[in-house]
Amino acid sequence: MAKKAKGNRQQIILECTEQKESGVPGMSRYISTKNRKNTPDRLERRKYNPFLKKYTVHREIK
Repeated sequence: MAKKAKGNRQQIILECTEQKESGVPGMSRYISTKNRKNTPDRLERRKYNPFLKKYTVHREIK
């Protein structure tokens, strides 16, 4: 069970953007936290996608 967020920390899900376009089955997702006060915009990070076997851009989803 996930812990409840304290203060401005918020748990987010990062999802691969390139895999949607390529049509490869499966979905690469990562769970992380961010400070809502310092970064109100959606995060973008380069993370490893095991389905495509390379580093791709993962964007925060709602």
